[in-house]
Amino acid sequence: MTNEVSRKDDKMEVEYKVNGQNIKLTGNMVQNFLTNGNSKITPQETMMFLSLCKYQKLNPFINEAYIIKYGSAPAQIIVSKEAFMKRAESNPDYDGIEAGCIAINEDDDEPRYTKGAFILLDETLVGGWAQVYRKDRKIPTRIEISLTEFQKTKNGRPSSTWASMPANMIRKTAMVNALREAFPQDLGNMYTEDDKQEASETPKNASQASQGNITNINDLAKTKKEQIKVANDPKDVTPKAEDKKPVQKVQVRKPVDLNQLDKFEKEQKAFLKQAKEGGIDDDAETNGSEPVKEDPNQTELFDTK
Repeated sequence: MTNEVSRKDDKMEVEYKVNGQNIKLTGNMVQNFLTNGNSKITPQETMMFLSLCKYQKLNPFINEAYIIKYGSAPAQIIVSKEAFMKRAESNPDYDGIEAGCIAINEDDDEPRYTKGAFILLDETLVGGWAQVYRKDRKIPTRIEISLTEFQKTKNGRPSSTWASMPANMIRKTAMVNALREAFPQDLGNMYTEDDKQEASETPKNASQASQGNITNINDLAKTKKEQIKVANDPKDVTPKAEDKKPVQKVQVRKPVDLNQLDKFEKEQKAFLKQAKEGGIDDDAETNGSEPVKEDPNQTELFDTK
């Protein structure tokens, strides 16, 4: 089977010119020298790559295009940002490009559009923008993209390049998207590694789905500012349901009347004294005074039951 594929690759061959230089590509060259990843590409994927390089005049030997293949997933044909710029600059209607980052500050109501890939320390990067000018159009082509949508992740965390220089990466991705939209005939169906969308859902895409649809960069900035505010002010965080413990009710007894207590102690002393002197006559009156009447409002101090 391997020999059959090899013979098919040998028969796959294209020749074309790029900037006056002759380029010759075969299927074996693509498979052995121009493919990254851990799996062999199929003959169909090989032919797609050869055709793209030929008709888009790409030179894969200077890394203007290459192919990535992992496992059984479809191969991805990647074009470099430099190839995008070269193709745009070769168009006689190309009239320049501007690009930068979109950042927010907790104290500002509106996002700030920077020029270049520089943001302040107290700002949070949320996206990138690019604007392409054409001589034959009155209105430039402008693109604004969000960081969460294009940032490449691995195991839920940004990849090494996106983690170390996210501002530069999101600016470059915005430029590529704007160039492709401004020159669809020259750059259509061409993607860099950073703006190529994965076919399967990644943790990044899953988190986006939970956040809902963000219609524009202002909505994204507002959402990001609310997240920053909650993170900086723990008082605004609503306690979790499991943290809410039921309140135990405590029954409060009525306070003891001190006057009643003093009166009770005197009666007890008189009772003990009379008992020592010769007993108690139930019919006798104490010191010639009338019997003490029981106060119905008196608080019981002892359990008489």
